[in-house]
Amino acid sequence: MNHMHHHNQLDQKFLNKIAFLDSRQREKLIPPETLIGQMPIHRDHTLLDVGAGSGFFTIPMAESTSSKVYAMDPDRRMLSVIENKAKEKGLINIELIQDYIENLSIQNNSVDFVMASLILHEVSSLTKALSNIFEVLKAGGHLLCLEYEKDDLIIEGPPMSIRISSQELEKALSLIGFDIVKKTRINDAIYTVLAVKKEK
Repeated sequence: MNHMHHHNQLDQKFLNKIAFLDSRQREKLIPPETLIGQMPIHRDHTLLDVGAGSGFFTIPMAESTSSKVYAMDPDRRMLSVIENKAKEKGLINIELIQDYIENLSIQNNSVDFVMASLILHEVSSLTKALSNIFEVLKAGGHLLCLEYEKDDLIIEGPPMSIRISSQELEKALSLIGFDIVKKTRINDAIYTVLAVKKEK
C-alpha cells in the first residue's frame, strides 16, 4: 500500500507543476486562443505543435481545425496530460508523438501550420530542428516561433547562454528558405516570429 501512496504523491507533484506552468504561461502571454485566432489557420489545416508540453497551444489549435493536430514532446507524461485535456474537451483530432524535433518524422509537405513555443532554445541543433520543420511544411505553410529575447536586462526565463535572439532566429530561418512574415514583441521577455515556406 505504501508504495502506491508514494506514487500518488509523485503524480500530484507533477500535476502541480503542470498547473503552475499553465497558469504562468497564461499570465505572461496573450491568451493562446487569441494568438491562434490571429494565425493563418483554416478549418481544414493540418497542424503541428513541436514543443507541446502540457498542451497550452495544442488544445486551442485542435479546436481551430477539423483536421489533425500533431502534439510532439519527448516527455511521455506531458503527452498524457494533453490526452486527458483532450478527453475532457471531447477533442479527437490530436495525435501524440513522443520524440525530439531533431527526429521529426512526419511526412514531408504535409503540414499547414507549425507552432514552436519556447522550445527552440532547448534543441541540440537549431538548423536541424528548423530544417525538419521546413521539410514537413507544405509550400505556403507557416511556422510560428515564440522565444525569449536574448537581452541581459531580462533575467526571467532560460539562461542567456542558450537563448536565441530574434535576429539570430530570423537569420537561421532565412538561410533554410523561410520568408519572415512578421515579428512581434509579446512582452518584455518574449517575441514571436511568423515565417512562411515559400511557394515554389
